[in-house]
Formats: sequence, C-alpha cells, structure tokens
Amino acid sequence: MLEYLEIVKKSKLFLGIDDRELENLFKCLKVEVKDYNKNEYIIESGKENKNIVLILKGKVYLINEDYWGNRNIILEGKEGEIFGEANTCRGQKPSTNLIAVQNTKVMLINFSRIINICPLSLTLRETLIKNLLEILSKNNIELTLKIGHMSRRTTREKLLSYLSERANFLGKTEFEIPFDRQQLADYLCIDRSAMSKELSKLKKDGILDYKKEWFRLLKEEK
Repeated sequence: MLEYLEIVKKSKLFLGIDDRELENLFKCLKVEVKDYNKNEYIIESGKENKNIVLILKGKVYLINEDYWGNRNIILEGKEGEIFGEANTCRGQKPSTNLIAVQNTKVMLINFSRIINICPLSLTLRETLIKNLLEILSKNNIELTLKIGHMSRRTTREKLLSYLSERANFLGKTEFEIPFDRQQLADYLCIDRSAMSKELSKLKKDGILDYKKEWFRLLKEEK
C-alpha cells in the first residue's frame, strides 16, 4: 500500500491526514487494491456497491448507458480522484456505471467502516466526512456545468459552451481536452458526424483551431 502513498495523499478524501495516520487508517479500513482491464466495469448500475473507489492508476469514465448500449459520459476520472461516494453515502444502488478507459488500478474503501465499524479517532473521522462533503460539492458543480452545456439549443452552441468553459477553467485559450471525438460527442449528447461538421465550420469561420484533442480559441463567437 505504501507504494501508492503519494497518489493517495493527492486525493481530496485524505486531505489533512499525515503519513502515519494514513498507514493506520488503511489497516483500520481494510482497504483493497484491485486491477481492472480496459472497458471493464468497476461499478455497475443497479448492482449493490458498498465501496468508495479511489483511482490509483489509469483513467475512468462515469457513464449513463441505456438498454441498447448508448453511452453518455458524465464525468472523467484520473489518479487521485474518487467515485461512488454519493450512492454509498445514501445506501442506494448506483444508477450509473464506472468503467475503466484503460488498464486501471483502484483502491476500494468500504464506506460503512468509516462511519460504523472502524475505531477512528473523532478528529480523523470528522476530517474524512468533511472531505467527502467537499468532493460531493465539487462533483455537483461539474454536473451543473455539464447541464449548462447540454441545455444549449444547437451542436455549435454546445461545443462553444464546453470549450469556453475549459478555457476559463484553465486560464488559457490553448489547451487539450480529456476526450477523443466520440467521447466528446457522448459527453455533450450530440451526434458525432454533426459535431465534426460543426467543428470544421468553426475552424473555417476562424473561431477556433484544433487537432485531435488540442484546441485553440481564436475569437469570440458573435
């Protein structure tokens, strides 16, 4: 477990907890480290999940998936980020899937041991719960941003809303996004072909430039 200590320390879940406390905490919580292959489900919709998932290595997507296999990417996750906290806190079965985008290693933390079983000090328990609340707040903000993009009427408006938000968040007009073309279409809930045509128009109109995951915003859309 110690080999992942630096990654774990970057996680907001363990913010404010020192190395010695972390080692004791892992023993107390009886955390499990598990590997998942690319496209393997870590959390499945409708199936009971009692664990908070911390990404140690790799990349994941939180997705909605309908009966026919159509996917809508909700959130992207990478090293140090956690998932599954909302449903485990409420004791409900998940309504979304967490899937490994590439070969991924995770830490599984049983939520019930944090609040019911593990004899943590009061201060340590309060720190963990406070950190969980902040993570829930952050994810809520990200979902609100996504709803803002999706509420736009046209494919063009959805693209510009997303790219503008990324530029504002990163503080620069030249950046890379965490999605390929199909993943971006899934995230914005738009047709990939229509999106590609709109990107070409935006480039032709001098609004932006792009190559694969790289984008540069050139001027404001009127």
